[in-house]
Amino acid sequence: MAELVRESMMTLAVILVAAKLGGEVFSRIGQPPVLGELVIGMTLGNLGLVGITALEPLKTNVAIGVVAEIGVILLLFEVGLESDLEELMAVGWSSLVVAFLGVATPMVLGFLVSSWLLGGAGWLTHLFVGATLTATSVGITARVLKDLGAAQTKEAQIILGAAVADDVIGLVVLALVSGLVTAAAGSGGVSWAGALWIIAKACLFLIGAVVAGRFLAPRLFGYAARLRVPGVLLAVCICFCFVVATVAGLVGLAPIVGAFAAGVVLDPVHFRPFLDRGERRVEELLFPINTLIVPVFFVLMGLHVDLRGFASWPVIGFAALVTLAAVIGKQVCGLGVLEPGIDRLAVGVGMIPRGEVGLIFAGIGSTLLLNGHPLFSPTTFSAMVFMVMLTTLMTPPLLKAVFRRRRS
Repeated sequence: MAELVRESMMTLAVILVAAKLGGEVFSRIGQPPVLGELVIGMTLGNLGLVGITALEPLKTNVAIGVVAEIGVILLLFEVGLESDLEELMAVGWSSLVVAFLGVATPMVLGFLVSSWLLGGAGWLTHLFVGATLTATSVGITARVLKDLGAAQTKEAQIILGAAVADDVIGLVVLALVSGLVTAAAGSGGVSWAGALWIIAKACLFLIGAVVAGRFLAPRLFGYAARLRVPGVLLAVCICFCFVVATVAGLVGLAPIVGAFAAGVVLDPVHFRPFLDRGERRVEELLFPINTLIVPVFFVLMGLHVDLRGFASWPVIGFAALVTLAAVIGKQVCGLGVLEPGIDRLAVGVGMIPRGEVGLIFAGIGSTLLLNGHPLFSPTTFSAMVFMVMLTTLMTPPLLKAVFRRRRS
C-alpha cells in the first residue's frame, strides 16, 4: 500500500508539472491551455519511440485514473454552474435550430465516414464516432468574440445560446450511444425499444434532477448555512455534484450527465446566505481545485495517443476526413439561423471547436468495452484526439477572418 501511494504521488507530481508547462507554452502563443496539456501528454506517452520507457507506468496508474475521472465530473459540474436555466429556456428558436442541426449533421457525417473507412468496426463504433463530433466547446469562441469586441453581436448571442442547448442535446446523445453499447455488451444486441427507453431515461433524469433539485436545493443550502465552519459551501456543492452523478450512474447514464445536471440546478440565490456573510462565490472556490485536477484528465488523454498509428496512410486519411466532417457539420448549423441579416458563416465557424467536451466523448469511447475490446481502438482514439485539436486550433483565425470580412 505504501509503495502504491508513493508511486501515485510521484506520478501525479510529474503529470501536474507537465500539464502546467504545456498549458503555459500554448497560452503564450495564444492557444487554449488544454491543447498544451494534450500535447505534453502525447509527448510523454510516446517517449518509448525514442527508447525512453520510464514513463510508461503513467498510462496505467489506477489512482491517477480515478483523479482524472473526478476531474471530468467537476469540469462538467462547473459547465453546468455556468449554464443559466432561465437563459437555456429562452435561447430563442434560432439557437435551438442551430443546436439541433449542429448535433444531427456532424453525427450523420461522422457515422458515414467511420462506416466507409472503418469497415471492420461495428455500427456502434460508427455511431460513437458520430456522437463525438456533436460536441461544441464554445469557450474558445467566446474568448475570440470578446477580443474582437463582437461579444454583444446577434451572431455571438446565437452561438452562445446554441452552445448551451448543444450541451444538453449532446449529453442525451452520449447517454443514448453509451447505453446502447452497454446493452449490446450485456445481452449481445439492442432494440428500438431499448434505444427509446435510453433516450426517455436520459430526458426523465435531466428533468427530474432539475425539478427535484429546485425543490431540495434551497432547503439543503438553508440548513448548511447554519454551519459556521470554513468550507461548508464548497463541501455541500461537491457532495451534491457527486450524489447526482452517482444517481446518474446507477440508472445507467454517464456520471458526467448527472454532474452537469447538478450544476444546472444550483442557482446563485441558493448561495446568498453564504455570500451575505462574506464568503466567495462557488466558481471562485472551485477554481483552484479544478485547475489542479482537471488537467490530469487531459494529460492522461494525451498519454494514450499512439503516434505510431499515424505512420499509416489509412489512419491519416481517417483523421483528416473526420475533421472535415466535423467542420462541414457545424457549417450546416448556420442554416438554422431564422433571423434576417445574420452572418450564417460566422455562426457556423463559431460552433466548430470541440475542445474539452469532444475529448470527454472520445475518452469514454476508449473505455467502453464491446465483445471484450475497447469501442475505440488506439488508432481511432488518436484520430479523434487530432480532430479535437485541429478544430480547436483552426477556430480563432477563421473567426477573426470572418468578422474582419464583415467590417471591410
